[in-house]
Amino acid sequence: MQIAISQLNFHIGNFESNKQKIIDSINKAKLEGAELIIFSELSISGYPPRDFLEFDDFIEKCNTAIKQVAEHCMDIAAIVGGPRKNPNNKGKRLYNSAFFLNEGKVQHLTNKTLLPTYDIFDEYRYFEPNTDFEIIEYKGKKIALTICEDLWNVDDVPMYSVNPMDELMKYKPEIMINIAASPFHYKQAEIRKEVLRKNAQKYKLPIYYVNHVGAQTELLFDGGSLAMNSKGEIVEELRYFDEDFCIINSETIETKTSNIQISQSKIALIHDALVMGIRNYFNKLGFKKAILGLSGGIDSAVTLVLAVEALGKENVEVILLPSQYSSDHSVKDAEDLAVNLGIKQNIIPIKNIYGSFESELEPFFKGLEFNIAEENLQARIRGVLLMAFSNKFGHILLNTSNKSEAAVGYGTLYGDMNGGLAVIGDVYKTEVFELAEYMNKDSEIIPWNTITKPPSAELRPDQKDSDSLPDYDILDTILFEYIENRKGPSEIIAMGYEKHTVDRILRMVNLNEHKRYQTAPILRISSKAFGMGRRIPIVAKYLS
Repeated sequence: MQIAISQLNFHIGNFESNKQKIIDSINKAKLEGAELIIFSELSISGYPPRDFLEFDDFIEKCNTAIKQVAEHCMDIAAIVGGPRKNPNNKGKRLYNSAFFLNEGKVQHLTNKTLLPTYDIFDEYRYFEPNTDFEIIEYKGKKIALTICEDLWNVDDVPMYSVNPMDELMKYKPEIMINIAASPFHYKQAEIRKEVLRKNAQKYKLPIYYVNHVGAQTELLFDGGSLAMNSKGEIVEELRYFDEDFCIINSETIETKTSNIQISQSKIALIHDALVMGIRNYFNKLGFKKAILGLSGGIDSAVTLVLAVEALGKENVEVILLPSQYSSDHSVKDAEDLAVNLGIKQNIIPIKNIYGSFESELEPFFKGLEFNIAEENLQARIRGVLLMAFSNKFGHILLNTSNKSEAAVGYGTLYGDMNGGLAVIGDVYKTEVFELAEYMNKDSEIIPWNTITKPPSAELRPDQKDSDSLPDYDILDTILFEYIENRKGPSEIIAMGYEKHTVDRILRMVNLNEHKRYQTAPILRISSKAFGMGRRIPIVAKYLS
């Protein structure tokens, strides 16, 4: 049997677009001789639809679109993901289903069994888990059809008490098909391949796996759909971060020569994911142009290069907002970068505006020393000016804060934390430096002085980040152990870090939760990003 894998970039709630993409792909598959085509999890609605699933109208539109797709399934079958109502009078009102379409109608329904609720997932909020197991027989083949998490219960210490494939093996299937929406982080592709490999080897069956691709606000999906033989060897791997399509003959999958994508470094993966995230955020919202404040520092420089790659130089504009504390070299670095990229730049010195605020506040601040109030005032002036441009010209302001700063609160609410999208908010400062060097691998795009000079917010004379924070090599390692690895203070101290430093950093992380609740969506590239996947109380005493 000729099986097509169609890896598409769907748009949540855009039923007409999603439906047409699926129909176009079905027609392409028919022309190329495919007998079955598979699409990703919840493909008809887009993933994750979240509380849209609570609207009957949303579910009805999904069902209508599925029926319209089915009309095009003549002389070919398709597996399409979508939500559907639970016909029983108990349990959750919906199933996360795979619709098997053939001869113009829905011929079979498979419901998802394992509903993840960890990290960014909250599927049990909406869906009833499947309890009935049966295979699909088509073109003389017995198919074990599963949905994403259903194949992930293969660890030595399983998370779930049920294993769908164990149940389906009772019916002696000949192939496994898994439709998925597996979100990206820079280690996920290798983890995912190992999970699929374990399934293929355990059940001694080939696997056809289709993954979602594209960005849905902060969630990024990397694609990488594949076909794997029963020995766990990848024989076909689709592109990453882009739509793709292939057809595999089930009769020759065991002997087919492998066609594997070239593996990328961690930083290359992060780079490509962020470019896709920016591009999809703008395209799916219907915006074209971005604006950001360019300081001459590394964070805004990296954000700018990513934005230009995603949107084109004609769609990105920068404003330089130097104060009396900005160094001449920082301004020149910013100007040089804008010239290197060929983008429009404007400069608005904030010294006089800041002086006006100082004058108005002088009666109230008289006799008090310069402190964080004056520093934040400069950041907020910049934020006001950037938002004025955003409002006047309809540009989306890109936030340039990194994960290290977001973690410890090294940023100003309603100032440099402004923005419609936080591009590098899940990228540690040390990784920002690696990204900058990666961007300069072929030629100098970001001025080397931007990369090599000591980081500084330049909000007071001779200020450096190291005045307020530990060195980033130490800070980022401790943050990673606490945030990604969920290690407590005693465990981190046992790794050789000073107790005072560890306690101080962890306290800053927890005390600044209120800031992170008010930030723009952060593009997720790690296994534990700030945002929907990390739920920490604001009014809590733990470590604060």
